[in-house]
Amino acid sequence: MAKAPVLTPQADDFPRWYQDLINKAELADNGPVRGTMVIRPYGYGLWERMQQELDARIKEAGAQNAYFPLFIPQSYLTREAEHVEGFAPELAVVTHGGGKELEEPVVVRPTSETIINASFSKWVQSYRDLPLLINQWANVVRWEMRPRVFLRTTEFLWQEGHTAHATHEDARDYAAYIHKEVYADFMVNVLGIDVVLGRKTASERFAGAINTLTLEGMMGDGKALQMGTSHELGQNFAKAFDTRYLSKEGKQELVWQTSWGSSTRMVGGLIMSHGDDSGLRVPPRLAPVQVVVLAIKGDEAVLAKVREIGDRLKAAGVRVQVDDRTDTPFGRRAVDWELKGVPVRVEVGPRDLESGTAMLARRIPGGKEPVAVDALAALLPGVLEEDQALLLKQSRERRESRTSDVSTVEEAVEAAVAGGWARIPWADLGEEGEARLAEHAVTVRCLVAEDGSVPDTDDAPGNVAVVARAY
Repeated sequence: MAKAPVLTPQADDFPRWYQDLINKAELADNGPVRGTMVIRPYGYGLWERMQQELDARIKEAGAQNAYFPLFIPQSYLTREAEHVEGFAPELAVVTHGGGKELEEPVVVRPTSETIINASFSKWVQSYRDLPLLINQWANVVRWEMRPRVFLRTTEFLWQEGHTAHATHEDARDYAAYIHKEVYADFMVNVLGIDVVLGRKTASERFAGAINTLTLEGMMGDGKALQMGTSHELGQNFAKAFDTRYLSKEGKQELVWQTSWGSSTRMVGGLIMSHGDDSGLRVPPRLAPVQVVVLAIKGDEAVLAKVREIGDRLKAAGVRVQVDDRTDTPFGRRAVDWELKGVPVRVEVGPRDLESGTAMLARRIPGGKEPVAVDALAALLPGVLEEDQALLLKQSRERRESRTSDVSTVEEAVEAAVAGGWARIPWADLGEEGEARLAEHAVTVRCLVAEDGSVPDTDDAPGNVAVVARAY
């Protein structure tokens, strides 16, 4: 009888494969309240590495971290009408506290534009206070009707940046900088996902924004996932909260603003972009554990050697973990590490000691080969970079091979339903065609220029709509 697979094969049931992998790789569990999640240590380790990489880029962009309250007075949200209308169905509202009904209900933050602007209006007095560049790492709550772990949960973790600028041009350029130099750089060069950078259509724009820039990744089943967004807010929130500054000319002027965010949804994107039927495949630059050194048997000499190898690799700058739990069968441990997607396993047994070698198992391209123990510290950094590049190449090839150029709504729907993306001239599609796509659960993920760059306006000549089904 054939051995049952550890995971449901992707080709049989992609959503079930996704849930199987989250469970078997010990990434997360469902929380006790519908739509919430418990992020387990290995899953949180992935998020921590994402935080570290993004945080460094955010600080390089000049932003400083701060923290703002979880509870927002309901009256704050009503100040910006379009914003509250956009979030109204998702809001969690607290009406009682301390056993009493509150004088004013408070909203559990779905995003922090309103409460941060209440502070900005106090902090900004003069042009010398600008630009004001703030980021916070926090949790937010949006009452999801169809939750899915990491992708859409009632509570999730994220970073949200909020900035105030003296001019429209400065705000526009900063939003674009975050889009490309912070988010795209991280997603391409660390996550190994070949995202498409584009501009949202008016119907897909963030509530209260005048422009939304997005990064869209193609998942293993051909659906799109919005990986992050950067918004130009114009002066909408500045007007609502009277956030003004005294210009060099002595005039009171409204600030121009941006906001931008990415979340634990990226963990879901990582799983669905790189995972296979054997489990997760973690890009080496992201991996909390880049190399695991496994003792095959509990022989004292073997245990001493795996610890020695671990020390050598650590000294070489590799993020390494030694697995000397020989009371657990080797095969089970190897499968567990494969499920978790650790890029490289170094396996050592008694025979390897005799030959002065170790077995090198590479998770990303697959395959095993014996390698001299003395060569490991010099060899592995290059191996990890090769595997990082391979994941990005595979991500790009998947997207390119499964994207079709079409000329009609019907062709666009057909491509999306078949598990791919479509590109169609925006002049041919327009808002009417976008509405027709929505009837088939297909959306315009973004607009791009003919050359693939991000267009300056929605209706720039030659704009192309990237169309897909999405998570």
